[in-house]
Amino acid sequence: MEAHRNRELKWMNLLSTSVPSQARKSKKIRKLLLDGVPASVRYMVWSHLTDGKARFVPGVYPQLCKRGRVPASEVIEREVGRGSWFARDEQGQLRVLSDAGGGVVQLLQAYLNMVPDIQYTPGLPHIVGQLLLLAPEEDAFWIFISIMDTHIRPYFSSGSIQMEVDSALFSRALEVNDAQVAKKLLVDMGINPNAICQPWFTSLFVGCLPAEYLTRTWDLFLYDGIPFLFRVGLAIVSFVRRQLLNCTSEETALSLLHRPPPLTLPPSPENYLSFVYSIKLKDDDVKKQRIKMEAQVKRQTQQQPRGANTAGSISLPRV
Repeated sequence: MEAHRNRELKWMNLLSTSVPSQARKSKKIRKLLLDGVPASVRYMVWSHLTDGKARFVPGVYPQLCKRGRVPASEVIEREVGRGSWFARDEQGQLRVLSDAGGGVVQLLQAYLNMVPDIQYTPGLPHIVGQLLLLAPEEDAFWIFISIMDTHIRPYFSSGSIQMEVDSALFSRALEVNDAQVAKKLLVDMGINPNAICQPWFTSLFVGCLPAEYLTRTWDLFLYDGIPFLFRVGLAIVSFVRRQLLNCTSEETALSLLHRPPPLTLPPSPENYLSFVYSIKLKDDDVKKQRIKMEAQVKRQTQQQPRGANTAGSISLPRV
């Protein structure tokens, strides 16, 4: 209890003295993240890491909420009503939020009213729901905007090829880390890397990992950025490696990857993070390769004849 209180006090002091825009460069913050973030301050830490307050504009969120429904509202309501990605007690919290007139549906409608070019995917309510479990609604909205703008908005933007690029890069990282599993999944079973990565990256692993592991994942993702998602994905492959090698169907393999059995995970969130950071992956290389490959793919698509349907036909170049 005393150790928990000490961590809480350290975070409160740091949040009041450090500059949010410089938070992701601070080694002190990274050390505290690895030590663990108390639940009582977690949403404030996430807001700090994403510099969410810099985006806050008083009165904007209520005004956006008043605009009401969007084309995806019915789908969002259906996804939230199902809520199968949350634990049973957390689903109850989401229902309370929804019944009160707020919650996942309202926040997403507000966001999609503000940024109409975003392509709705089922991962969005996963992310919003996770934020609402920890943060007041308006704070959650601005943290969500910051996460989207800083890290993952290209995954949802119309015409973006970022998911294809990152899926291809992940497949190459998998080949380097575990050639046998890579061959099994990508060659023998012919699984498209997109089918592996999209459910992970567009939900930030909500529904894939237990709550304690998930929040620790977000803590470090918001500091390290996209390369950390690659690390987590590669770690999950390792956790279910034996089962994957015995798989006989794509459906079973994807189910293992997207919902790994709890007993396959390390025994604690600390052990889990240690394993994630033991993965052989150079973050700077991932960042450089993303930029290089995206430019190459854009050039390739620009060379396509006008009117040609390029969906699903992009041949990703070698880096």
